[in-house]
Amino acid sequence: MRILSLVTIALISGVVVAGQEQQTSVAVPPPDVKAAPADAQKTPSGLASKVIKEGTGTTHPAAADVVTVHYTGWKTDGSMFDSTVLRGKPQIFVLNRTIAGLSEGIGLMVQGEKRRLWVPESLAHKGQREPKGNLVFDVELLSIESTAAPPDVAKAPADAIRTNSGLAYKVLKPGTGARHPRSSSTVTVNYTGWQTNGKMFDSTITKGMPISFELDGVIKGWTEGVQLMVEGEKVRFWIPDTLAYKDDPRRPQGMLVFDIELVAIK
Repeated sequence: MRILSLVTIALISGVVVAGQEQQTSVAVPPPDVKAAPADAQKTPSGLASKVIKEGTGTTHPAAADVVTVHYTGWKTDGSMFDSTVLRGKPQIFVLNRTIAGLSEGIGLMVQGEKRRLWVPESLAHKGQREPKGNLVFDVELLSIESTAAPPDVAKAPADAIRTNSGLAYKVLKPGTGARHPRSSSTVTVNYTGWQTNGKMFDSTITKGMPISFELDGVIKGWTEGVQLMVEGEKVRFWIPDTLAYKDDPRRPQGMLVFDIELVAIK
């Protein structure tokens, strides 16, 4: 079983990177694949790591953050069992939804950093499935995206704009487009949604890809709010229950908060 099935929370279809040089560089195991060298950093859990390339970021990902990484994994006999580099597409996942060794190791990193991780079997698959035994990963942390609840999730701040319907919103990032979608438009967005207690209930960020839909086929707060946006814009919406899922008890109730980025208008 490839490690992809363990760390992914989205369906990713990759392609092999063109060029034998790139394929060979990850197919050949590092010289210290059998055991961590004496100068490797070790943690109480048994994880060992060594920085291969310094990062440019300053913050470390939290357990619930979404990370984008490139990685290659080897067994200690030197056989490679998985590589996003060979597939030509990085992997996106929530940090605490992977094997313990990767979760801990990536948590030590900053954006732009590349690190080699020696993961003991107790922090990998614990001998229960392949690949078994100790594992070695070269991981490059490309980006960190937080899905933590915003500080104003409980109620809209005083400077939020309010509409007659009860919708409140605040622009987080200006857009680059000029036109607004209509209620009949099909749009592509990235979003994260929270309840007012700070609980996240849905996010395209954790799924690793945006979603497209017809704007008149979603809750009223979305239909109204997204029409106020232009492409590239990111907005936080406070949607009252009357514009959300009031009539659908299977969905989150009460006021909901969404961070929405309008990727495209079709």
